Amino acid sequence: MSPTTLHSRRLRLGVIAASAVAAMTAGLLGAVGAQAAQGCEVEYEVTGEWPGGFIAAVEVTNLGDPVDGWSLEWTWPDGQRVTNMWNAKHTAAGETAKAESHGYNAAIATGDSAAFGFTGSWSGENTDPTDFRLNGRLCDGSTGEPTETPTGGPGEWDNAVEQVAAMEPGWNVGNTLDALGGETAWGNPMITEELLQTVKAEGYNSIRLPVTWDEFTGPAPDYTIAPERMERVAQVVDWALENDLQVMLNLHHDSWMWLDELPNDHDNVMAKFESMWAQIAERFKDYPAGLSFESNNEPQFVGAENEAGDPYNEELNQAFYDVVRGSGGGNADRLLILPTLNTNAAQERLDPVKAMIGRLDDDMVGATIHYYGFWPFSVNIAGFPTYEEQSRADLLGSFQRTHDTFTANGIPVIVGEWAILNYGYTGPEVVEYGEMLKFFEEMQFEARDKQFTTMIWDAGQFLNRNTLEWRDQYIADRIASSWTTRSGSTSFDRIYLEKSGTITDVSQTLNRNGLEFEGLWHGDTALVEGTDYTVSGDTLTIAAATLTRLAGDRAYGTNATIEARFSAGVPWRINVISFDTPVLADATGTTSLVIPTQFNGDHIEQMEARYADGSNAGPASWTPYQESNVSWLPNYAGGTITVPSSFVNAIRDGEPVTITYHFWGGDSVTYTVTKTGGTVIGTAS
Repeated sequence: MSPTTLHSRRLRLGVIAASAVAAMTAGLLGAVGAQAAQGCEVEYEVTGEWPGGFIAAVEVTNLGDPVDGWSLEWTWPDGQRVTNMWNAKHTAAGETAKAESHGYNAAIATGDSAAFGFTGSWSGENTDPTDFRLNGRLCDGSTGEPTETPTGGPGEWDNAVEQVAAMEPGWNVGNTLDALGGETAWGNPMITEELLQTVKAEGYNSIRLPVTWDEFTGPAPDYTIAPERMERVAQVVDWALENDLQVMLNLHHDSWMWLDELPNDHDNVMAKFESMWAQIAERFKDYPAGLSFESNNEPQFVGAENEAGDPYNEELNQAFYDVVRGSGGGNADRLLILPTLNTNAAQERLDPVKAMIGRLDDDMVGATIHYYGFWPFSVNIAGFPTYEEQSRADLLGSFQRTHDTFTANGIPVIVGEWAILNYGYTGPEVVEYGEMLKFFEEMQFEARDKQFTTMIWDAGQFLNRNTLEWRDQYIADRIASSWTTRSGSTSFDRIYLEKSGTITDVSQTLNRNGLEFEGLWHGDTALVEGTDYTVSGDTLTIAAATLTRLAGDRAYGTNATIEARFSAGVPWRINVISFDTPVLADATGTTSLVIPTQFNGDHIEQMEARYADGSNAGPASWTPYQESNVSWLPNYAGGTITVPSSFVNAIRDGEPVTITYHFWGGDSVTYTVTKTGGTVIGTAS
C-alpha cells in the first residue's frame, strides 16, 4: 500500500473488551478520586497516514476500580511526535507521550472506556507503541497493584479563552433543526447520536447547533416554545455532551424571519426575543459548562444597515446577556457568544462588540464572525475564478482585524461558519476544486495562527448524513490535516493537454507554505527528478515525455493523477487532462435555454456576457463576468450548458447578447442569446 494512502491499522493491547466509547460517561457517578489503575487495556489505531504525518485513535479500558482523573503514557519506538490532541491534554515531550483527561471525561468506571485522538509526525518508520500505562499501571490486560502512583488531575475552564480553545475544531449541524418546515424539510435526515459519534470520531470537539424556533413558538404575550421542540433540542444537546462534544446553541433563521423587524416593531420583537431566551435559559440552566449560547445568527435589520444596525445588534446582545445571566444555575457563568452585525469582520462592525464586551467585564463572553472568503471568489463572479492575491488579501485582512480587536484583548473568537458560499456535491463546481482547497488550507492556517476556533458550515455537502461517510474524503483529509500543520500545493491542480496538439514541458509554481518539496509520485511510483521533472527555485517543470506517458491514449478527460508531496500535510493532486475546444449547438427555449455541448474534456472557468454596444448583460449589471449557478450551469456528464431563467429575465428583449464561455484549457467559445417575447434563441458562432 502506498505510504501516502490514508488507511487504518489497529493494535489491541491486553484483554479484548466489548465496552463502547458511547458508554464512557456511565462511570461519571460513583467514581472514586484520582488513583492508579489496577488493570487496563488499550486499543491503538492509525486511522490515516501520509508522508510525515498520521492520525491515530486511542481507546483505553479500565479493568480495575473506578478512577476519577487519568493519564495514559507511552514511549515512541521510532521518534514519532504528537502534534495535536483532542479529548485529552498532551502534557509530555520527546520520546514519551502523555495524555491527561479533561473534566468531562475524567471518570472511567470499571469495564468502561475513554477515547481520544491525535495527529502526529513521523519519519522513517511509524511503528505502533506498545507500552501504554494508565495512571502508572502497564496496560497488559492483567490486574494488580500499580507500579507507581500518579499525581495531579484534570482541570476546569477558568475563562472563555480556555473554553473556546477547547472547542476547536467545530462542526455545524446545518440545515436540520434550523430548517423551515421541520427537521428533514431541507434534505437531511434527523440528527442521531450515531451522527454525533461520527463527528467526534473524526476529530471534532464541538458542534454548533443552529435552531430556528419561530415555527414552534406560540403567540404573544407568552410566546411559549412548544415542549416537543424544546425536548428534541435537549435530546440532541444531551447526545452531544455525552459524546464529549461541546455545543453552541442559538436562535438561527429567526434573525431574518422576525428579529430583523426590530427597528419597525421594537417592543413586540424584544418581548418575543427575551421570552424565547428566558425559556431556553430555564430549560438548560442546570446543564454542564460544555453547553454555550450564541445570541442569534447573522443579525440584520430592515432599514438599518451598517452603522445604523449596530445599536440594534447591541440591544439584542445585551438583552440576551441579561436574560441568561439572570436565570441562575449554571447560566450565571455559562459561556455566551455575541455576534457582530451580520457576523461581519469589517472594523466598523468589530468595534461596537468589543466595546460592549469591555463594558460587561465578564471573562465568560466571546465573539463570533463568519467567513466564506472574498465574495467574488466564493461565488465565481466578476472575474475572480482563482484564489489570487485579492482573495488572499481579504482573508488576511479580515482575520488580522479580528485578532487585533478581539483576541489580542483577551476576547476569544469563534468563526461560527466557514466554507465557500456555493459549494455543493450534487452540481458542477462553482469554485475550481484546487483553488477551493488552497483557500481552505490558508484559511485554517490563519485561524490557527490567530487562535480562532473554527466551525465548518456543513449542510450535508461534506458529511453524508445517511451513510456517515465523507462525500469527498480528500477534502476531509486536508481539512483535518490543517488543524495542526500546513499542506503544500502548486499553481494549479490541472494540466490541460490539447488532444490534437504537441505535448511540451509544463511548468508550475510550488507553493511550499514553509514545507520542503519531496517529489512527484504517480500512484506508488516515484517520478525521477532530473528526468521526469526538474525543480528550479519554486518552479516545477514536468517533462513532455513524462506527460506523454501519463496521458496514454489521450482520451478526453482525466488521463492520470500525480501527487506533489511535501514534508508535512496531505499531498497535492494534479490531474493530467486531455481536451479539445468545446463545441456548442443552436438551441431554443422559453424562459431558459439548454445548450447541447460537447465539452471534449474541458471545463468552464467563467462566463462573460455583453450587448452589441459592449455594455454588460445579465443579473450582475456591474460586471460582464456573471455568477456561476445564477447565469450558467454546466452539466458535464449530460453534455449541456443551461442559461437559467435568472439570466434570461435580466436581459433586454430583442437585443442579442454575446456570451463568451472561457474554459480552463485556454479556449474561449462565443454564443449568441436573444430573447424575443416568450422565446429564447441560442445561436452558435
